[in-house]
Amino acid sequence: MEDIRLTTFEDIQKEMQQHANRNDAETLQGFYKTGPGQYGEGDIFRGIRVPQIRNLVAHFRNIPFDVAIETLRSPWHEDRMLSLLLFVKWYKSGDSSLKASIYRTYLDNTKHINNWDLVDFSAGHIVGAHLVNRSRKPLHKLVKSPLLWDRRIALIATIHFIRNNDFDETLKLTEKLLYDKEDLIHKAMGWMLREIGKRDPLIEEAFLKRYLNILPRTTLRYAIERFPENKRVSYLKGTIKRT
Repeated sequence: MEDIRLTTFEDIQKEMQQHANRNDAETLQGFYKTGPGQYGEGDIFRGIRVPQIRNLVAHFRNIPFDVAIETLRSPWHEDRMLSLLLFVKWYKSGDSSLKASIYRTYLDNTKHINNWDLVDFSAGHIVGAHLVNRSRKPLHKLVKSPLLWDRRIALIATIHFIRNNDFDETLKLTEKLLYDKEDLIHKAMGWMLREIGKRDPLIEEAFLKRYLNILPRTTLRYAIERFPENKRVSYLKGTIKRT
């Protein structure tokens, strides 16, 4: 593909539609739970797979910042993914001013970062990266939000801390989310605890044993996924020794 010089939101819409696939769109609509009452209710897909979108990022890298924001607010899922991947790319290579603008834009538009893949591809690279040497208070504000995606962003952002062997914020946020009703939050908690365990199994297990009786079942299953079979069974049965 030749480099694409796009300057307007309409340009991007036309280019994205050229890569659309109706069959893939129907598959993705089901996979991302877009039916009535589901977490992705009302989301619409063009049918562009993630590897294709990643390939397009390199060709759309010079679009104006305000066009990227407009694309983030597109009704099409893949357009929002494209915009977020552009923001991730720009954040990594940007100066402090650009990074601050991307961070603020991200938090101002979380209602458009409204599916787990959009959160998971971006939160650590932007929110986590921006707060690594700053106050973590914004995460504690997000974790209290009634919006599911805000709470998932808060938790997934901490993957950036975990990769630097900084686990405290993840554990604090998980404590606050123990009674959350959303399955996507339960899965995120388990994933982050498992990531901690890859680096420090003792810290993960201390947390699991402390909250074993109240951890959501899905969280526990995700967290102990890499444990030996006999230990997994003991955790699931609640017979693991607490000391």
